Amino acid sequence: MYAIIETGGKQIKVEEGQEIYVEKLDAEAGEEVSFDKVLFVGGESAKVGAPFVEGASVTGTVEKHGRNKKIIVYKMKAKKNYRRKQGHRQPYTKVVIGKING
Repeated sequence: MYAIIETGGKQIKVEEGQEIYVEKLDAEAGEEVSFDKVLFVGGESAKVGAPFVEGASVTGTVEKHGRNKKIIVYKMKAKKNYRRKQGHRQPYTKVVIGKING
């Protein structure tokens, strides 16, 4: 059984036992989180939401928080001596999917 959930402005296909990386959630490590925005539940009988599936939810456990690799944002205007270099590390949360209800 699998589901498609929406979190952090992104849609993610998840299965039970899968580890996913999502935008940072406001939860401590080891805490249970529930995703209520379920767009699709697949399995023996598929359920498609309009936009969300009624009564469906996906639960998971927060494993850790972290930050992705640094990306470089470089701005430059030719012939004007304008150069700006900036780094960015996006925070994330690692979640282990526990159960798909739906």
